[in-house]
Amino acid sequence: MFESLLLVSTKYSLITGFAVIGFTMWVSYWLSAKLTQGRIHGSAIAILLGLTMAYFGGLFTGGSKGVVNVPLLSGIGLLGGSMLRDFAIVATGFGVKIDELKRAGMAGVTALIVGIFSSFIVGAIVAVMFGYTDAVSITTIGAGAITYIVGPVTGAAIGASSEVMALSIAAGLVKSILVMVATPFVAPLIRLNNPRTAIIFGGLMGTSSGVAAGLAATDAKLVPYGCITAAFYTALGCLLGPSILFIAVRAILPG
Repeated sequence: MFESLLLVSTKYSLITGFAVIGFTMWVSYWLSAKLTQGRIHGSAIAILLGLTMAYFGGLFTGGSKGVVNVPLLSGIGLLGGSMLRDFAIVATGFGVKIDELKRAGMAGVTALIVGIFSSFIVGAIVAVMFGYTDAVSITTIGAGAITYIVGPVTGAAIGASSEVMALSIAAGLVKSILVMVATPFVAPLIRLNNPRTAIIFGGLMGTSSGVAAGLAATDAKLVPYGCITAAFYTALGCLLGPSILFIAVRAILPG
């Protein structure tokens, strides 16, 4: 019976992938509620579980694609691919009222630019403090501080090592968790209670998962507004990371 179940699960790997992701999310939100009383959002725990599963999946199979190297879980590769990612971003945008988006105006654009460059500078400084002195490593880790998506995209484009790209993902993950946890506490202090401030907040923070989870814990109606600028933040970071930011770091470094 087990062999038959394994055969069917492998044959319909996409459905199996949905089941595994659904179970992982259920466990994550259960852990969030029981162990942290909701202080750490379930999506943050899910990211940590996903990275752990990816590590051990690649370790035990000797592959380079994490759990996707396990035939039973190959459908997760499609779930985590660019097609469904872009679909999720577009679907999020449908929750936005255009009038509110226009009302943010230049403030939203300014928030994007300030958020990207400030995050990159902090990440680059931390990289130097930990002994990384070459432009490729500094740029990759700095880009990871923008988001954990921008880091590996930038690193792959400029030839960073897998170790450095892993560090960039870790930097982005730490930022994401901090935003998730801190948002509900700082929201009253920064008047994060309307679409305009949510748009600006998403542009400044940028991490889509962190912004989404933090705003969901603050006011679920604000999530689409924060996520729409966070999506632009990620896209703009992926463009600037391997180009302008990399060139700037090479120009600044001595020699």
